[in-house]
Amino acid sequence: MDTKELLKKVRKIEIKTRRLSDHIFGGEYHSTFKGRGMTFSEVRQYQFGDDVRAIDWNVTARYNEPFVKVFEEERELTMMLMVDVSGSELFGTANQFKKEIITEISATLAFSALQNNDKVGVILFSDEVELFIPPKKGKSHVLRIIRELLEFTPKSSRTNIAEALKFLTNVMKKKAIVFVLSDFIADEYNNTLRIVGNKHDVTGIRVYDEREESIPNLGMVQMQDAETGTLQLVNTQSKKVRNAYGQFHKEKVDYFMDSFTKSGCGVINCRVDESYVRKLLGYFKRRG
Repeated sequence: MDTKELLKKVRKIEIKTRRLSDHIFGGEYHSTFKGRGMTFSEVRQYQFGDDVRAIDWNVTARYNEPFVKVFEEERELTMMLMVDVSGSELFGTANQFKKEIITEISATLAFSALQNNDKVGVILFSDEVELFIPPKKGKSHVLRIIRELLEFTPKSSRTNIAEALKFLTNVMKKKAIVFVLSDFIADEYNNTLRIVGNKHDVTGIRVYDEREESIPNLGMVQMQDAETGTLQLVNTQSKKVRNAYGQFHKEKVDYFMDSFTKSGCGVINCRVDESYVRKLLGYFKRRG
């Protein structure tokens, strides 16, 4: 992808996701993810309807008229986007690949954090951590994240979610809002997730395609494993084969749901052809 085309794609995603975060998610994000408490800001003259418990009696006595203390939310929150860049994300039978939906969701979340003056960082992972962008504030930083999500070419096509979660615990010493975006066609990450969930506010966003749930009867079809590159001739006429395919997917979904819920983490399931806007908004509203 040349620079001109890349900038055009970045701009297109910025326009779409910035509008969503400004008009829909900014306030929902703020009310869902609270700051660390309230901190004293200033005193001002008492106004009708103010809570009398907020009266500053020392200042009131000094000026012989009522003054109240004003507090504001102490935020300074950090969002970490953990994005799966393995080979299976380059799959989609609808209008978009899973990778494209994951990029749009990541950009929407990043702009929501930006609107609330929170820091955003990114971990791109396959079966290893491919790229770590430390948390920072600012629009230029968010645009850099979007550029990497669009342009980055991973060294590996495989997936290891546990390895990425271990890396997170090493680099993030303070509590963070963590979104893990993947198709979660993986296992053996529940123990690591439990440790991460005890420290951070974690949400798993599973992005998947309907053809990963089941395959139609198409006769003999050549299929390729996106993560290993292995080619195999599959007889989709066989009910046994189709059932085994569906069972494999169900086991991965059950493992994802079980691992995240038992670790006290949030879950969002979003099919490629569904509205991720509705999914995110529903999740924020339920949590808020």
